Amino acid sequence: MAKSDVKLIGAWPSPFVMRPRIALNIKSVEYEFLEETLGSKSQLLLESNPVHKKIPVLIHGGKPICESLVIVEYIDEVWSPGPAILPSDPYDRALARFWAAYLDEKWFPTMRNIAAAKDEEARKALIDQVGEGLVLLEDAFSKCSKGKGFFGGDQIGYLDIAFGSFLGWLRAIEKMNGVKLIDETKTPGLLKWANSFSSHPAVKDVFPETGKLVEFAKVLAKLKATPPK
Repeated sequence: MAKSDVKLIGAWPSPFVMRPRIALNIKSVEYEFLEETLGSKSQLLLESNPVHKKIPVLIHGGKPICESLVIVEYIDEVWSPGPAILPSDPYDRALARFWAAYLDEKWFPTMRNIAAAKDEEARKALIDQVGEGLVLLEDAFSKCSKGKGFFGGDQIGYLDIAFGSFLGWLRAIEKMNGVKLIDETKTPGLLKWANSFSSHPAVKDVFPETGKLVEFAKVLAKLKATPPK
């Protein structure tokens, strides 16, 4: 398929945009990446996702597909000859979707709120909650991986993509707050997994540098602190 037939609207710092990028890489699909500008929304984005008006949006053959994990599932189904992303077993598939929902609905929002904490006590409480969530995910990794290197087994799968897309920001949070949330003591399985995931051929070229994310977070903080004109 021609590269022009597959386009992805996104922005490099977004963990949600990283998900379809990894999925497309796993399937060896060439695509055109359309970078959105911070603080504005392109006409193409507004036309392609009129409901939520947010990234990512995959455009395949002129048709838009929205929401990061919906896009990942679409990629897995459309380019089925490539390595499978979703587990083949119905229970394993349901389990992967359960933990992906936990990440998006509870764990990541907690981590994101650390930057907006009103005081040191609130910040510490949020960091502790993120750490508690990682302990749960350590147990999930043990069950889902079945003793292998990834949540998906021998290869990166759906839950690896769902969780791994947040690793860059997790490392940025660690650096900005002087803490270590994934470590050898509490989450040894996740520590090894995180290193394997971030260095995987399908991931490493789209995995954001920690320093760049820290600088981006500072820019965002300044924008939020600036009163509207």
